[in-house]
Amino acid sequence: ALRLALNLIKRPRVNVRVFMTADCVLYTRKGQKTPKGFYNIERMVKALAQRGEVATRGSCCAARGLEPEDKIQSVLAGSLDLHGDWVLEAAQVIVY
Repeated sequence: ALRLALNLIKRPRVNVRVFMTADCVLYTRKGQKTPKGFYNIERMVKALAQRGEVATRGSCCAARGLEPEDKIQSVLAGSLDLHGDWVLEAAQVIVY
C-alpha cells in the first residue's frame, strides 16, 4: 500500500491521503532500525507525509502504547471523524 501511494503521489494533480488504523499505526514510529535488505517503512511514511497526508487513529495508537512523541513529526493525529471526512472527500478510496 505504501509503495503504491508513493508511486501515485509522484503524478501530477494527484492528492494522496493515507489513514492508518490498528497495527498499521506502528508504521509511523520514528527511529525504526530496518534490517539490511528490508524496506525502511519510516522513510516511506516520511516521504509520503511530505508530499501528501498521513494520519493515525488516536485510539489505535493508545491501544498499542504509541505516544504522540513516538511518531514521525509530520504524521497527523487523527480520529474516526477525520477518517470519515477523508473518505467522503475522496474521488477514490483504496483499502488494504
